[in-house]
Parts: sequence; structure tokens; C-alpha cells
Amino acid sequence: MPDITFIHPDGRSDRVESSDGESAMQAATRHGLDGILAECGGNAMCATCHVYVDESWLPRLPAIADDEDALLDGTAAERRPNSRLSCQITITSELDGLVLRLPKRQI
Repeated sequence: MPDITFIHPDGRSDRVESSDGESAMQAATRHGLDGILAECGGNAMCATCHVYVDESWLPRLPAIADDEDALLDGTAAERRPNSRLSCQITITSELDGLVLRLPKRQI
């Protein structure tokens, strides 16, 4: 099972197990991780699962889709070049060890 490390704004980290085909958001909410609200349940409609992808992992992710790109313009926390919606990051074995940083706020 691939692991994802979520780093909180205060520097603490949580490592969670995910399943192939599961989104990073689903793994976070299944483990009760605070910092991912996921108000729309992963339907790419709310941007409350905003994360900052560790720079070294960006090349391994698929290109950002237009709907995700538009939602990222309305996030509560600053949008950065490495911003993504965790509901749009599908976990595969190639993403084992993925590092995602949580913003200070989602709403």
C-alpha cells in the first residue's frame, strides 16, 4: 500500500496508508486527518482539499485539468505553483512516499 506524508503548517507530519486508485483526499479523510475538509466529497467542486505538492513529486503527477485549475484560483489559502486539489491526485504505487503540505486554512 502506498504511503502519503501530510505535513501540517506547524511542521508536524502524518503518514497515512492509501490504496491504489484512491485519491489522496480519500486517504486523508479515511484516516481522520485534520486539515483536509473535503466538503464536496471529492467531486472537484469546493477546493477544501487544497494541498501543496512537494516540488520533487510534481513531475510524477498528471497535468492539472481545467476544472481543477479554475477551483485553485478560489482557495482560502494562497495558491502557489505547486497547489493541487488532493481529490484529483489518484494514488498509484508510483506515488508511494508522496509528500503533501497542508495550507493554514481551507475555508
